[in-house]
Amino acid sequence: MSLEWMAIRGSGIVAFLLLAGSTIWGLLISTKVLGRAVKPKGVSWFHESLGIGSLLATGIHMYFLFNHDYIDFGYRALFVPGASSWRPLAVALGVVAFYMMFLITVSFYVKKWIGQNTWRAIHMMSFGTFVGAGLHGFFSGTDSSHPIVMSMYAVSLAIVAMLLVVRIAQAATPDRRAIPAHRRGDKPARASAS
Repeated sequence: MSLEWMAIRGSGIVAFLLLAGSTIWGLLISTKVLGRAVKPKGVSWFHESLGIGSLLATGIHMYFLFNHDYIDFGYRALFVPGASSWRPLAVALGVVAFYMMFLITVSFYVKKWIGQNTWRAIHMMSFGTFVGAGLHGFFSGTDSSHPIVMSMYAVSLAIVAMLLVVRIAQAATPDRRAIPAHRRGDKPARASAS
């Protein structure tokens, strides 16, 4: 195994781990599982930083693929889904995940111009990005059968799935504060005698 191939796989794995971390951290923010243990500004900054780190590691991964001699990864194979002759579906998933990751990362910086609803809609793509990147790594990676690598994909998927179930359950449960007191069954507050 050459150093060049190790750089390709290493940067790909680091990119996936940072993406998984960003996805998990984003779900921790939206589910409020951490409660008041951390300040919202710091939590959001860390989430954004993990996303940027993943995008940078993906860029390094693509650089090493482009300069690799064994398999021909030209610009077309790197940037056009399905254009790669080597494992075309797996590579296409990686290309699409890269574009989605780029769009999600840029959305942090244009949020005030696109608005909260558009920003949230773009961020919903993060689940597809996570799944696409995971499938890309699993099916195109030569070390995917290694127990540690297989565990990395399985554990990150399990954590994301678990937090996503919590998030969906929270969205399906109405906020008690939004329901009028008489419909919640709360007793009306007594008027004070003055």
